[in-house]
Amino acid sequence: MAEQFCDVGGGITLCYETFGDPGNPPMVLIMGLATQMIAWPEDFCSGLAERGFYVVRFDNRDAGRSTHVPGRPPAARQLLTRRIDPVLYTLSDMAGDTAGLMGELEIAPAHVVGASMGGMTAQTLAAEHPESVRSLVSIMSTTGNRWRGQPAFGIYRFLLRRAPQDREAFIEYLTTLFRAIGSPGFPRDEQRIREIAAQSYDRGHDPPASGRQLAAIVASGDRTPALRRIQAPTLVIHGTRDKMVRRSGGRATARAIPGARLMMVEGMGHDLPEGTWPQLIEAIGSHAKTADGALVAR
Repeated sequence: MAEQFCDVGGGITLCYETFGDPGNPPMVLIMGLATQMIAWPEDFCSGLAERGFYVVRFDNRDAGRSTHVPGRPPAARQLLTRRIDPVLYTLSDMAGDTAGLMGELEIAPAHVVGASMGGMTAQTLAAEHPESVRSLVSIMSTTGNRWRGQPAFGIYRFLLRRAPQDREAFIEYLTTLFRAIGSPGFPRDEQRIREIAAQSYDRGHDPPASGRQLAAIVASGDRTPALRRIQAPTLVIHGTRDKMVRRSGGRATARAIPGARLMMVEGMGHDLPEGTWPQLIEAIGSHAKTADGALVAR
């Protein structure tokens, strides 16, 4: 489907795309930090649609073709000390964007799948807007607890550095990043990474935006108490080789959410290489169908 735009309130317009039959159960995919919706590959989305879901992917605020929020990103010192001033927005605001999109598209409640920061947003959505979530899948994410799921030391140089403004330099930067955080247990398609980087640059390159999103994560603090309120059936997926959000983040998420099931993917890092798609699509689809079956049985 062609890109479409939706005013979700609060001055935010989100760019989105859909896959599959609108009559099928809806599934909303939320992408992570400084990453556009195209990081959910079309074939991945189509695979979920073929399992009987109406799939929606979208650019978060401050990503791609959605609204970019004015304001200076925090300095590295603010991020390291966790003292964000001013706070431009939080994960609650981003969850509100998602709820607004679902409301405008009339697809609530939906199955919600989030990756990395998108997992944090999905968790927050399930905690604060429970009526919007049929089931939850949190992938390579964490709870906000500063002692869980923290990046490997060598990854901070990417988090605290602004991405290059030049197109070719940005493509090289993103390729280098995914060499560092990608999945060592699966083949890495660098050509695909370069293509996504180039497409992302052309769709809307805004280096300060990633700092504003990272500030939203930091400003939201430890969300563990909120996660304990989640009632939606939850699957937590995490890679055993994740250097960006280490596996303790996935374990903490599964412990915090009542009844959550933890699925560890051997060799997966902080990306979605094609080699993981069969098991991820199967796990996500089966989890959603089980949740729908339980809902019908009530």
